[in-house]
Amino acid sequence: MKTLGDILKLSIHYLKEKNDSHARAHAEHLMSHVLKMPRLDLYLQFDRPLQDEELSSYRSLLKRKAQGEPLEYILGEMPFYDCILNITPSVLIPRPETEILIDKVCSRLKDKNLVGLHAWDLCCGSGCLGLSLKKKFPDLFVTLSDLSLEALSVAQKNSERNGLEVDFLQGDLLAPFKGRLADLVLCNPPYISQKDFNDLDPSVRLFEPKLALLGGESGHLFYERLACELPLFLNSGALVCFEIGYGQGEVVSSLFSASHWRAKSLEKDWAGHDRFFFLEFQ
Repeated sequence: MKTLGDILKLSIHYLKEKNDSHARAHAEHLMSHVLKMPRLDLYLQFDRPLQDEELSSYRSLLKRKAQGEPLEYILGEMPFYDCILNITPSVLIPRPETEILIDKVCSRLKDKNLVGLHAWDLCCGSGCLGLSLKKKFPDLFVTLSDLSLEALSVAQKNSERNGLEVDFLQGDLLAPFKGRLADLVLCNPPYISQKDFNDLDPSVRLFEPKLALLGGESGHLFYERLACELPLFLNSGALVCFEIGYGQGEVVSSLFSASHWRAKSLEKDWAGHDRFFFLEFQ
């Protein structure tokens, strides 16, 4: 009977042969998931024999990883800010940049009186932004929306998993908010152009939902729509926070040049690229 250490060694070699650049980490994460033990504890049990059921489960997951499926979909969950989120192929996998966005938003709100204010998470996907915000600031009324019913189902399960009471609306961008006004809007919309989509890594292009990636031919479609539509849905002094794609800063900023935006700023990610766009409504 092969030991945990033997299987890990063989698995790392197998994933490297499949051009997995993070073979060791992926093999260890999968083993940790199957054995339900912290990843670091694997090294304390290298001589532990694997039972047939454990080995079968591990091989099944390892095969999926070798075929390029993202680790988060295989594991079915991931940490994000102060939440643990269910992740399925119906939703985009939250990126570290999106975690930076929510951190920046929370920093802007930390000294404000938020009682009774309304915050919206548009194109919510897994609900990572809106749920993290609600967990940090329970006094906010938070509503999550998405066009995809499947995505909203995941977001709703995530709200229940994290014990957060928020509202959900289904529809195209601002359509389900007709007659309502917001004090804070968060949005990480689809912003990949058709050309860039074709060049995406296969782990993204083949596995993540196209609906959550493509922002029209140019990648700017949702920003163009929001620049026109959003002012009708905002209270005076509202804060608007976007994540934007690589190289989109100048274009997105120019779209929001109307006088009713009293302040706007571009902020960079860890790599030094314009990645976040903040606006204040008059």
